[in-house]
Amino acid sequence: MLSVASASEGQDEADMLKEQIDRMQQQLLEMQRQLDDLRAERDEEEQKREEMESRLANVEEGGADEEKVKEIAAETYDEKKSTEIDVGGAVRFQYVLEDYNDSSKENNGTLEMDTVRLNFDGTVGDVILSAEWRWYQYMNVIHHAWAGYDFTDSLQGQVGVNQVPFGVTPYNSHSFFFSSNYYLGLEDDYDFGAKLIYDEGPLNIQGAFYWNDELGGSDGYFGFDGGDFPNFLNDRYSYDIVGAREPGEGAYAAPGNYAFDSNIINGRVAYTLGHGTDYSTELGFSGQYGDVVDNASDSIGSQSAFAAHLVGNYGPWNVQLQATEYEYDMDDGMQRMAVGAYDFFDTIAAEATSYTGNVAYSLPVNWGPVSNLTFYNDYSLVTDKSGGLEDTWMNVTGVAVTAGGLYTYIDIIQAENQPFVGGTMDSTTEPGTNTRFNINFGYYF
Repeated sequence: MLSVASASEGQDEADMLKEQIDRMQQQLLEMQRQLDDLRAERDEEEQKREEMESRLANVEEGGADEEKVKEIAAETYDEKKSTEIDVGGAVRFQYVLEDYNDSSKENNGTLEMDTVRLNFDGTVGDVILSAEWRWYQYMNVIHHAWAGYDFTDSLQGQVGVNQVPFGVTPYNSHSFFFSSNYYLGLEDDYDFGAKLIYDEGPLNIQGAFYWNDELGGSDGYFGFDGGDFPNFLNDRYSYDIVGAREPGEGAYAAPGNYAFDSNIINGRVAYTLGHGTDYSTELGFSGQYGDVVDNASDSIGSQSAFAAHLVGNYGPWNVQLQATEYEYDMDDGMQRMAVGAYDFFDTIAAEATSYTGNVAYSLPVNWGPVSNLTFYNDYSLVTDKSGGLEDTWMNVTGVAVTAGGLYTYIDIIQAENQPFVGGTMDSTTEPGTNTRFNINFGYYF
């Protein structure tokens, strides 16, 4: 009996050993298969590289025509582009001297941190990705974040926080301070929605639908910094309405009645005369229409805006002209709207007309690291305001200096009733002209 049991145990051990050997063989076979796949991929990449080097060698020897060169360059670019995300950004500082600020004058101005930002741009397969995150001393915000797709060479779609197609784009200005339209939410504005861009030769057509602003509008619960409603409403890069002002409510107060953008439709059509030449003129028209809702998402009014613009590029000269009308038609007849951005609240008229006229001259130079100087003068006027509010005007004279990765704006700003220049658009008086000297310099990488 003992010998039989020993024989049985020995057989069991032999069977277990055989199973282990079989499993190891299977694992080795799987590893060999994976190694063969990797080698095949490597060989395929090596073959592609050799073919590309051979084709490039033919180009260098003069064996390929211009169309062949373009084809090779396009293939090389597309192969690199399909798997590449570029990370860039900027670090910006600024010097400020204000004649309307006693502390600024006594201290001969202030030097302060402006922005640190990171950009992510590229593609994953056929999907285009673009995002930008910004750090300020007083807030952290998303500038934009969208995913896109090129349906054709002429048609692109974008979904996410993207730039609203309205008026002169991408900027209706040359200076660091934008135009007065920016502070109305009508220049370089970013909201959450879907946009189509058709760009074919001289014709550019853009259409978009925005569900709400970049913070979620009436359904937003948390700001980019994690603050609770309503404290985060002014933590944003671009201006949006956040409330309707009661008579007597302060210009900088948190709104007592909330109001948000909702279901906004945008359209922009532009046609360029002399397209593709050094002397071209873009003529365009923009329209915007949508709802205004309270913090319960109930409709409390409607909004609309229209603009006609011209952009002229004449050799080294650039000219920008735009006329704009906007209106927030509130059910309760409110004549003033609260807006939020840059961690503070301000106030604009519920209805107004604006005019902008900008001119710039680009001068290439060879002064050590300095390669270009762009001289400009940008003028804005906001007039015919509701609520008995006085006009706002701003004039910015300056120069932008390009020196490698360093880009510097040197601006002299004169204005009346203009945010960030000692005033507000919510003024019933003409307090006089304020002057601000501003140098904003940043390293871009």
